[in-house]
Amino acid sequence: MAKNQIQQKQTVKKRSNASRKFVIALSIVSIIGFLSITSESLFNFSFVEYIDSLWLLALGLGLILETSLSELKKIKKRGMTPEMLGKVTMLVVGTLAVIAAVLSVPQINIQSPTFLAVKGIVSILAIIFIIIQTWVSEKV
Repeated sequence: MAKNQIQQKQTVKKRSNASRKFVIALSIVSIIGFLSITSESLFNFSFVEYIDSLWLLALGLGLILETSLSELKKIKKRGMTPEMLGKVTMLVVGTLAVIAAVLSVPQINIQSPTFLAVKGIVSILAIIFIIIQTWVSEKV
């Protein structure tokens, strides 16, 4: 009897509520930061002007992939629920992050105060989504 209980405890694994797609996006953001530091310190090659674009692109795509577009198509049938409102918000913020990433590429490089404010707001919202996705939703 005790042997079965030990085996059952070993097979039960705690699953995180963070989705795989979102964790991959966060991993890519971390890898971009690590590559930036490594390439500059070891190879004296800097791609700092592309870092903002790459981070915003990774976060934006991660948020868009997290929304589950097939679920959003059901809004007409089910109506707007709190869960759907969160997904729509993530989709909008993710889309804004991708647009900001494209406009932040050094070849385009828009530097107006309004655009910089939008980039800051998108970054803050992305950080809030990261905190909710990784820590808060795990406790609920």
